[in-house]
Amino acid sequence: MIVAKNIHKNYGLVKVLKGVDLHIKKGEIVAIVGPSGSGKTTLLQILGTLDKASKNQELIINSKPIQQLSDKKISEFRNEHIGFIFQFHQLLPEFTALENVCLPAYIGNKDKVETEKRAKELLDFLGLSHRTNHKPNELSGGEQQRVAVARALINKPSVIFADEPSGNLDSTSAKNLHELFFKLRDEFGQTFVLVTHNEELAEMADRKLVMKDGVVVE
Repeated sequence: MIVAKNIHKNYGLVKVLKGVDLHIKKGEIVAIVGPSGSGKTTLLQILGTLDKASKNQELIINSKPIQQLSDKKISEFRNEHIGFIFQFHQLLPEFTALENVCLPAYIGNKDKVETEKRAKELLDFLGLSHRTNHKPNELSGGEQQRVAVARALINKPSVIFADEPSGNLDSTSAKNLHELFFKLRDEFGQTFVLVTHNEELAEMADRKLVMKDGVVVE
């Protein structure tokens, strides 16, 4: 599913990633852990095609060599094959839950009727059918994060990247979200790559990668 080789990232003279290699299988849930500043989020952004390595990157996602694509093709690939969940859900406040979920599909020029049908099915699956027309400020933190999960799923992506997905939630909501990832993997077959400081989530994952000083140490 994901093969990354020799991933380096520099910001000026600061070396953030120092040659990361990894291989993630389809349907696997992988947690990336490590101290602040170890390069976890930078690696996630490169794997998710939001950023590029500084040199000699080899990145293959779903059999597609990303380094060979133009910026436009990378954007199209990202919209179709990759979903994102962030610590701060980044829902648009002026739109309803349903509209927020539909946005990635609209960007990909998907059919409006089919998109709204799938969005409602996802919201129902996530226990939010009664919140379809509510705006983010009318939802709890856990509900907002579940809307963000539905948004990440709307285009049926091959892989979902999550950056501290439960970092802004209370313990009960965090536990529910963690269990949801495994339910989603079993239901839809998605691959999950999670950056987290939450040890409980990391231990639940199929595999835990530990980063330190810009490399994977175990």
